[in-house]
Amino acid sequence: MPRRRGRGWWQALLVAVLAALLSAGAIAFFHREGSLLFYGDAVAHINIARRVTDSRTPGPKQIGTVWLPLPHAAMLPLVHRDDLWRNGLAGAVPSAAAFVLAAVCLFLAARRIYGSGMAGALAAALFAFNPNLLYLQSVPMTEALWLGCFALTLYGIAVFMSRPRAWLALLAGLTAACGSLTRYEGWWMLPFFALAILWTGGRRRWGYTLLFVCAAGLGPLAWFAHNWWFWGDALEFYRGPWSAHAIQGAGRYPGRGDWAGAFQQYGVAAWHCAGAGLTAVGAAGAAVALWRRHWKALALLACPPAFYVASVHSGGTPIYVPDLEPFSYYNTRYGTAILPLLAVAGGGLALLRGRWLPLVALGVSLGFWLAQPDPEAWIVRKEAEVNSTARRAWTSEAARFLSSRYTPGSGILMTFGDLTGVLQQAGIPLRETLTWDADVVWHAAVARPDLFLRDEWAITIAGDPVHTAILRTELDGPRYTLQRRIVVRNAPVIEIFRRDSQRGLREQFSDPRDDE
Repeated sequence: MPRRRGRGWWQALLVAVLAALLSAGAIAFFHREGSLLFYGDAVAHINIARRVTDSRTPGPKQIGTVWLPLPHAAMLPLVHRDDLWRNGLAGAVPSAAAFVLAAVCLFLAARRIYGSGMAGALAAALFAFNPNLLYLQSVPMTEALWLGCFALTLYGIAVFMSRPRAWLALLAGLTAACGSLTRYEGWWMLPFFALAILWTGGRRRWGYTLLFVCAAGLGPLAWFAHNWWFWGDALEFYRGPWSAHAIQGAGRYPGRGDWAGAFQQYGVAAWHCAGAGLTAVGAAGAAVALWRRHWKALALLACPPAFYVASVHSGGTPIYVPDLEPFSYYNTRYGTAILPLLAVAGGGLALLRGRWLPLVALGVSLGFWLAQPDPEAWIVRKEAEVNSTARRAWTSEAARFLSSRYTPGSGILMTFGDLTGVLQQAGIPLRETLTWDADVVWHAAVARPDLFLRDEWAITIAGDPVHTAILRTELDGPRYTLQRRIVVRNAPVIEIFRRDSQRGLREQFSDPRDDE
């Protein structure tokens, strides 16, 4: 028995090493092609982490609201380094670590569920060899970190199901709490995890479930407390001006209020993310798993995809795919939530007779992607590219303009959001900016620039509060002169102003080589 246990951990270590090598290779590939910061959300996530220590008002409030804090906290050890902040690697490292954790935990969970090391290895391989997931684990996004937390909790519950113990219920609750501080599907999963504990806890199931609930509930309670303490409303993340409900409003989109449409939108996104090969392998494996009565595990694994179907239907979360109206790309990455289900289900094929069947299953899944190795065919990577083309164009132009003209300590008035990418590319610290995270100082400068605005520069998006404030200075001062107007197709107009400048718009017609 001790020898078998040791061999099992060596198998897990081998999975970890192989997943780490795969992860590092993917990061190197996407870093070399310059796509680590294609997603606008990736730029925002890494800059939210950066402003916790690099802003005019540093501190925990800079974690913000709406987006959950764990992904930003995970970037803190690296994001203070300018090189890792500017190239995006500060956000890639936590995502990659979570990817490796997810692969190992899915291996361990599938091995325990099916009682087969080969089934675990097949599940881990089916999960890891997916280019859409490999892109997400290479960038400062939150999906990979969530998958790591989810897989860790799943493994903890799988162990609990075989031998219920109080400490296992407690650990599962703590990992579930981490998931609930990563993405909101973590909140959705809490009652389903609790039901799994209750269902399999034996005579002490109520005590175990209570222990799990108390531990898992720490995540949402911490987020309620953060929003209440810093924003004055425990539900600021849900009903504040930056919430999904406030942004989407009552706008219509395919699937809203229509269960069939919601299932179709998510189903097509999931199909593109998983690929036809893994979808077929997962469906066949699910039939085997259900035949062997492993339905509890599959039911848990099906909950994250169900969350997105429900969100499209009633949560103000649209998903657009190029196959369906409006024939564009938006939130297609949510389809990756189905990967653990398909991978673990596919691992069930190892239970059938046939020495080469697992290799055939992996070959079918991987062969689909090998037949189309171009990143243009990977929908998550394609979405990031398509939706960022205009933003990357004006960001680069604004960064080139500022990097050669900005003097440290001059100060820049601007909003946060996409504009922070300009500073990131130009290498200008966030503490040089006055943005809305500075609260009273920001509001005073925008409302009464004649009295409180001291920054030399201002970067505006046409119609934003900074643009309005700069227009107001034409009446009462201080004088700001337009230095550069950046107009890019399918993008808002970006304007850069400088205080008391005499050159003004003449710089727009200077030799463009001056900006190099």
